[in-house]
Amino acid sequence: MALKIRLARGGAKKRPFYRMVVADSRNPRDGLFLEKVGTYNPFLSSEDPARVVLNADRIKYWLSVGAKASDRVTLLLHSKGLCDRPIPRETPKKSAPGKKAQERLKQLEAAS
Repeated sequence: MALKIRLARGGAKKRPFYRMVVADSRNPRDGLFLEKVGTYNPFLSSEDPARVVLNADRIKYWLSVGAKASDRVTLLLHSKGLCDRPIPRETPKKSAPGKKAQERLKQLEAAS
């Protein structure tokens, strides 16, 4: 069973509130979970201590058992000092300029 520590959405329309849960990775986002280990309220200011509330002991336990944290959860855990900062992913090659644009850039560099 592949375990994930991820966010499950709650709250009203356009007013999200998230529970940080440990769940089987095959379950749906808001479906069955094993344990609730924290909450995240994005509407509170970043200095407010109630923005991210964690049960650190249980999170450390689940990470030691082999649970993987999602990208967003990893950032939240890093802000509380529970794990290392994730390595940023490489940007896709699709976002690079096209061939003609690259040729124009080379011509501009050669001209100057």
